[in-house]
Amino acid sequence: MDLPFRRILIVGIMGSGKSTVGRRLARELGWVFRDFDEVLEEEVGKPIARIFAEEGEAGFRVREAEVAESLLSLDRVVLASGGGWPCFPGRMESLAPDTLAIWLRVDPSAAVERVGRGYRRRPLLEVPEPEGTLRALLEERTAYYALAHWTEESRGEESPADVARRLARRLRNESGRTSIP
Repeated sequence: MDLPFRRILIVGIMGSGKSTVGRRLARELGWVFRDFDEVLEEEVGKPIARIFAEEGEAGFRVREAEVAESLLSLDRVVLASGGGWPCFPGRMESLAPDTLAIWLRVDPSAAVERVGRGYRRRPLLEVPEPEGTLRALLEERTAYYALAHWTEESRGEESPADVARRLARRLRNESGRTSIP
Protein backbone atom coordinates (compact mmCIF):
# COMPACT_ATOMS: atom_id res chain seq x y z
CA MET A 1 0.00 0.00 0.00
CA ASP A 2 1.42 3.37 -1.05
CA LEU A 3 0.67 5.77 1.79
CA PRO A 4 1.28 9.55 1.79
CA PHE A 5 3.12 9.40 5.12
CA ARG A 6 6.04 7.49 6.66
CA ARG A 7 4.74 6.87 10.14
CA ILE A 8 1.53 6.68 12.16
CA LEU A 9 1.34 8.02 15.71
CA ILE A 10 -1.54 6.81 17.87
CA VAL A 11 -2.44 9.06 20.80
CA GLY A 12 -5.08 8.83 23.51
CA ILE A 13 -5.71 8.30 27.19
CA MET A 14 -4.30 5.24 28.94
CA GLY A 15 -6.48 2.23 28.30
CA SER A 16 -7.67 3.48 24.92
CA GLY A 17 -5.94 0.60 23.16
CA LYS A 18 -3.03 2.49 21.59
CA SER A 19 -0.56 -0.38 21.98
CA THR A 20 -2.90 -3.25 21.23
CA VAL A 21 -4.50 -1.60 18.19
CA GLY A 22 -1.13 -0.21 17.07
CA ARG A 23 0.49 -3.65 17.05
CA ARG A 24 -2.34 -5.06 14.98
CA LEU A 25 -2.38 -2.10 12.60
CA ALA A 26 1.38 -2.42 12.04
CA ARG A 27 0.84 -6.09 11.19
CA GLU A 28 -1.94 -5.16 8.73
CA LEU A 29 0.40 -2.68 7.02
CA GLY A 30 3.54 -4.82 7.16
CA TRP A 31 5.19 -2.09 9.24
CA VAL A 32 7.05 -2.14 12.56
CA PHE A 33 5.35 -1.26 15.86
CA ARG A 34 6.95 0.68 18.73
CA ASP A 35 5.41 1.75 22.03
CA PHE A 36 6.96 4.81 23.72
CA ASP A 37 6.63 3.26 27.21
CA GLU A 38 8.06 -0.13 26.21
CA VAL A 39 11.07 1.46 24.50
CA LEU A 40 11.62 3.72 27.51
CA GLU A 41 11.51 0.75 29.90
CA GLU A 42 14.02 -1.12 27.71
CA GLU A 43 16.39 1.84 27.51
CA VAL A 44 16.27 2.69 31.22
CA GLY A 45 16.04 -0.90 32.44
CA LYS A 46 13.17 -0.09 34.82
CA PRO A 47 9.38 -0.24 34.65
CA ILE A 48 7.50 3.04 34.21
CA ALA A 49 6.09 2.82 37.76
CA ARG A 50 9.63 2.69 39.17
CA ILE A 51 10.76 5.63 37.02
CA PHE A 52 7.78 7.61 38.36
CA ALA A 53 8.61 6.60 41.94
CA GLU A 54 12.31 7.47 41.65
CA GLU A 55 12.23 10.49 39.34
CA GLY A 56 8.68 11.80 39.61
CA GLU A 57 6.45 12.62 36.68
CA ALA A 58 8.77 15.43 35.54
CA GLY A 59 11.75 13.07 35.26
CA PHE A 60 9.64 10.53 33.43
CA ARG A 61 8.40 13.20 30.95
CA VAL A 62 11.97 14.24 30.10
CA ARG A 63 12.91 10.63 29.33
CA GLU A 64 9.68 10.10 27.39
CA ALA A 65 10.40 13.17 25.21
CA GLU A 66 13.86 11.81 24.35
CA VAL A 67 12.41 8.44 23.33
CA ALA A 68 9.68 10.11 21.29
CA GLU A 69 12.17 12.25 19.38
CA SER A 70 14.09 9.14 18.36
CA LEU A 71 11.01 7.09 17.43
CA LEU A 72 9.40 9.91 15.45
CA SER A 73 12.33 9.81 13.02
CA LEU A 74 11.65 6.20 11.96
CA ASP A 75 9.97 5.13 8.72
CA ARG A 76 7.22 2.58 8.12
CA VAL A 77 6.37 2.45 11.81
CA VAL A 78 3.20 2.61 13.88
CA LEU A 79 3.88 4.33 17.21
CA ALA A 80 1.86 4.32 20.42
CA SER A 81 2.62 7.42 22.46
CA GLY A 82 2.27 7.57 26.19
CA GLY A 83 -1.05 9.10 27.23
CA GLY A 84 0.56 12.34 28.42
CA TRP A 85 3.16 12.76 25.68
CA PRO A 86 0.96 14.84 23.30
CA CYS A 87 -0.16 17.14 26.12
CA PHE A 88 2.49 19.82 25.89
CA PRO A 89 1.99 22.99 23.85
CA GLY A 90 3.34 22.67 20.33
CA ARG A 91 4.04 18.95 20.42
CA MET A 92 1.23 17.75 18.16
CA GLU A 93 1.54 20.81 15.92
CA SER A 94 5.26 20.16 15.37
CA LEU A 95 4.87 16.59 14.10
CA ALA A 96 6.60 16.09 10.76
CA PRO A 97 4.25 16.52 7.79
CA ASP A 98 4.76 12.85 6.88
CA THR A 99 3.38 11.67 10.24
CA LEU A 100 -0.29 10.74 10.51
CA ALA A 101 -1.62 11.24 14.04
CA ILE A 102 -4.67 9.25 15.12
CA TRP A 103 -6.57 9.88 18.36
CA LEU A 104 -7.94 6.59 19.65
CA ARG A 105 -10.89 7.84 21.71
CA VAL A 106 -12.47 5.70 24.43
CA ASP A 107 -15.01 6.12 27.20
CA PRO A 108 -13.18 6.52 30.55
CA SER A 109 -15.10 3.65 32.23
CA ALA A 110 -14.00 1.26 29.45
CA ALA A 111 -10.44 2.56 29.75
CA VAL A 112 -10.34 1.94 33.51
CA GLU A 113 -11.63 -1.59 32.98
CA ARG A 114 -8.96 -2.25 30.33
CA VAL A 115 -6.20 -0.83 32.52
CA GLY A 116 -7.34 -3.12 35.35
CA ARG A 117 -6.86 -6.13 33.06
CA GLY A 118 -3.42 -5.00 31.89
CA TYR A 119 -0.03 -6.16 33.01
CA ARG A 120 1.48 -2.69 33.42
CA ARG A 121 0.98 -0.58 36.55
CA ARG A 122 -0.40 2.89 35.90
CA PRO A 123 0.93 5.23 38.60
CA LEU A 124 -1.53 8.01 37.73
CA LEU A 125 -4.47 5.65 38.39
CA GLU A 126 -3.28 4.26 41.71
CA VAL A 127 -5.86 6.39 43.53
CA PRO A 128 -9.15 5.66 45.34
CA GLU A 129 -11.33 6.85 42.39
CA PRO A 130 -9.47 5.83 39.20
CA GLU A 131 -12.43 6.50 36.88
CA GLY A 132 -12.87 10.03 38.21
CA THR A 133 -9.13 10.63 37.86
CA LEU A 134 -9.19 9.32 34.30
CA ARG A 135 -12.19 11.50 33.43
CA ALA A 136 -10.36 14.57 34.78
CA LEU A 137 -7.20 13.64 32.86
CA LEU A 138 -9.19 13.17 29.68
CA GLU A 139 -10.86 16.54 30.15
CA GLU A 140 -7.43 18.19 30.51
CA ARG A 141 -5.97 16.33 27.54
CA THR A 142 -8.82 16.36 25.02
CA ALA A 143 -7.72 19.62 23.38
CA TYR A 144 -4.29 18.09 22.68
CA TYR A 145 -5.62 14.75 21.43
CA ALA A 146 -8.08 16.58 19.19
CA LEU A 147 -5.13 17.99 17.23
CA ALA A 148 -4.64 14.53 15.68
CA HIS A 149 -5.46 14.25 11.97
CA TRP A 150 -8.00 11.49 12.55
CA THR A 151 -10.17 10.46 15.48
CA GLU A 152 -11.13 6.81 15.79
CA GLU A 153 -13.52 5.42 18.38
CA SER A 154 -12.28 2.47 20.42
CA ARG A 155 -15.60 1.00 21.49
CA GLY A 156 -15.78 -1.60 24.23
CA GLU A 157 -17.77 -4.09 22.16
CA GLU A 158 -15.12 -4.17 19.41
CA SER A 159 -11.93 -6.14 19.54
CA PRO A 160 -8.60 -4.36 18.96
CA ALA A 161 -8.34 -6.39 15.73
CA ASP A 162 -11.67 -4.87 14.55
CA VAL A 163 -10.43 -1.35 15.23
CA ALA A 164 -7.11 -2.06 13.46
CA ARG A 165 -8.92 -3.50 10.43
CA ARG A 166 -11.20 -0.48 10.31
CA LEU A 167 -8.17 1.83 10.39
CA ALA A 168 -6.41 -0.22 7.70
CA ARG A 169 -9.51 0.07 5.46
CA ARG A 170 -9.58 3.80 5.98
CA LEU A 171 -5.86 4.01 5.19
CA ARG A 172 -6.40 2.03 1.96
CA ASN A 173 -9.22 4.40 1.00
CA GLU A 174 -7.02 7.42 1.71
CA SER A 175 -3.82 6.01 0.13
CA GLY A 176 -4.34 7.80 -3.18
CA ARG A 177 -4.12 11.22 -1.53
CA THR A 178 -0.92 13.17 -1.75
CA SER A 179 -1.17 14.68 1.73
CA ILE A 180 -2.52 13.81 5.13
CA PRO A 181 -6.19 14.74 5.55
